Amino acid sequence: MTQTLTIARMGHQGDGIAETSNGLVFVPGALPGETVSAEVKDGRAERFDLIEASPDRRPIHSETYAECGVAPLQHWADAPYLAWKREVVIQTLAREGLETEVEATVAVPPASRRRLALHARSGPNGRVMLGFKARRSWRLVELTDCPVSDPRLTAALPALARVAAPFLGHPKSAPTLHVTLTDTGLDVDVTGVEKKSGGLTADMTARAIAAAAEADLARLSLDGDVLMMARQPRVTFGRVSTPLPPGGFLQAAPAAEAAMVERAVEAARGAKKVADLFCGAGTFTFPLAEIAAVTAADSAAASIAALKAGIGTVKGLKPIEAQARDLFRRPMSPYDLKGCEAIVLDPPRAGALEQTQQLPGTKAGVIVGVSCNPQTFARDARVLVDAGFRLEKVTPIDQFLWSTHVELVGIFRR
Repeated sequence: MTQTLTIARMGHQGDGIAETSNGLVFVPGALPGETVSAEVKDGRAERFDLIEASPDRRPIHSETYAECGVAPLQHWADAPYLAWKREVVIQTLAREGLETEVEATVAVPPASRRRLALHARSGPNGRVMLGFKARRSWRLVELTDCPVSDPRLTAALPALARVAAPFLGHPKSAPTLHVTLTDTGLDVDVTGVEKKSGGLTADMTARAIAAAAEADLARLSLDGDVLMMARQPRVTFGRVSTPLPPGGFLQAAPAAEAAMVERAVEAARGAKKVADLFCGAGTFTFPLAEIAAVTAADSAAASIAALKAGIGTVKGLKPIEAQARDLFRRPMSPYDLKGCEAIVLDPPRAGALEQTQQLPGTKAGVIVGVSCNPQTFARDARVLVDAGFRLEKVTPIDQFLWSTHVELVGIFRR
C-alpha cells in the first residue's frame, strides 16, 4: 500500500522513522523532516519517492556506496549527521541510567581511511571484481570509487584484482582481501580461500606471489601465513615504528586514532604507572610510555611480539612490560595491576565485562574506555559507576565516515 509519510527522526540504524496510526515505519535513505511517498510492507519502505526534501539533503559522494549500503548516510549534511551520532551515544548511555557530558562528535576527513576489506569474485568474461556486498544481498557491488579511503588504496584496485585472480580458481573459494596501507606500503592478508581438494595449488600460490611482487606490495599473506614479503609492513605509534603482524589490528583512520590517543594520554597524565589492556601492537602503549611506565596486555601473541620489537628503538620512553594474555578468560586482577594509577582499555565489540569487573579493586583513580560499540561500553560503564567511579565525559568519534557506526572514548575518575 502506498502511503505518504513524514519522517520524524533518524533511527539508530540510519533509517528515517515515520510515526503512523499503524505504528512506526522505517524508511532507509530518508532524512528527518522529509515527506515521502512509499510502498510499505511490514513497517518498512525500501523504496520511496521524495515529495519534500530536507534542506540537509546533499548529493551523494559515491554511487557504489549508495548501492552497497556501507555509507548509508552520505546524503546527510555534516552538522546534523555528526549531531545525530552524538545523540545516539547519549541515548545509549541513558538506557543504562548514565548521564555525563558528551562532547561534540570528532569528525574524520574523507579520503583518509587506511584499511579496506574487499570481496573478490569472478565477473563477466572472467574479469575479477573487487567490492562490497549489496545491501541485504550476497550480490557483489564492484568498487570503482571510494571517497572515504586514502587515494593510494583506490589507485591500487586494478593491481589488487590481479593479486586476487589466482585465488578464484575453486568454486568453494570466496576470497576477501584485507588491505592495510602501512608506512612501508600495502599489506594484504587474504581469507576465505579453499585450501583442500585442489582449492589452492602451488601454481595458484606462485601466480599470486608474482602478482603481489608486480604490484609492489609490502607483504602478501594467506590467513596470516606469509606468502611474500618485500618489506616489513610498519606502522608508527607515537615516536615508535613497529612491525605490523599479518592481519594485525589497526585503527581504520589515522585521525580517529590520534583523537583517541590524545584523550587517553591527557587523562592518564600524572600517573606514574599505567595499564594498557587490549593493547594490540602498541597504539596507546607507546604514547603512554612518554609519560609513565606501562603494563600492556593483549591476547594476540603476534601483536605483543610486534610491540616488544618496538621497545627500546627510541630514547626517552618509560619502561614497558608486555604480555600475551586472554583478558576474557584470564582478566588482569587487582594484584596484576598493582601500582597502576591509570588504566586504558580498548576491547573488541564484545566489550570487556570480565576485565572491567576487576578494576574497582585496583588503586587506579582514572580509567579510559575506548570503544567501537556504545552498547557494550554502556554496559561495562555501569559496572564502574556502581563501584564508585564517575563517568566524567564521553567523546564520540566518527571513524567510519557516513556509516551508522560510532566509536567513543570515555573518562572515568574516582
